[in-house]
Amino acid sequence: MITYPNCKINLGLHVLEKRADGYHNLETIFYPIPLCDILEIIENKTPEDSPSFPLTTSGLQIQGNVSTNLCVKAYKLLKKDFPKMPWVRVHIHKIIPIGAGLGGGSSNGAFALDMYNRLFQLGLSDEQLMRYAATLGSDCAFFIKNKPSYATGRGEMLEEAAVDLSGYNFAVVNPGIYINTGDAFREVKPRWPEASLAQLIRLPVNEWKHVLVNDFEASVFEKHPAIRQVKEALYEAGAIYASMSGSGSTVFAIFEKGANASLQFPPHYFVRHLQS
Repeated sequence: MITYPNCKINLGLHVLEKRADGYHNLETIFYPIPLCDILEIIENKTPEDSPSFPLTTSGLQIQGNVSTNLCVKAYKLLKKDFPKMPWVRVHIHKIIPIGAGLGGGSSNGAFALDMYNRLFQLGLSDEQLMRYAATLGSDCAFFIKNKPSYATGRGEMLEEAAVDLSGYNFAVVNPGIYINTGDAFREVKPRWPEASLAQLIRLPVNEWKHVLVNDFEASVFEKHPAIRQVKEALYEAGAIYASMSGSGSTVFAIFEKGANASLQFPPHYFVRHLQS
């Protein structure tokens, strides 16, 4: 089975307060966009030939031990409750930049849960899959339903958001700077905004520039001016809204459909134009 796990952007992101468990309460609007990895999962009929979990990758290099990969964790999580699940082989072709605020790893993990469920006819509902996904990571549950969502808590508490950007085009720019999410949370200053994103997102898109804020930008831009420069360049190119996604380092922009945006960035930057 092959699927195409997509990424997300954050339309505003407020870090509200630090919790007793060490995490932070936040609010954001998750919005899915069509920048995708490729994920293949097949039954492994000869597990005795695979002393470790048979995960292979191509495309962008995925750092870390195989055991920390969310596709692997997703399998092991379900295997506890469904011990008769067959063994599998997993291949990820990585296209979504890593450590970039786009949720690519979370998307892989959530899509893997859904694939295991369908491959082996486990009979899990979306709500059950979302509960499993929430244990994998704070934004994993979003990718089960994969629809615009108002997220609170750690990002796992989701309500459908009436946001439709199908009349716009996107640009996604990543300058190749890795942002450690834990460090980003340590440096951000939690605050309670005057207006909730649930209200602000209802405003016309051409007003978002003045009201939709990502709280991580202040500290990340100070430490990495190149990311601020990406945002400035996108506005200069005619974007009606531009923002860093998540804790960075990717910056996205929304353009009017048909706008002829000429983007000039260094050749090592990851740059994609996306049709909504």
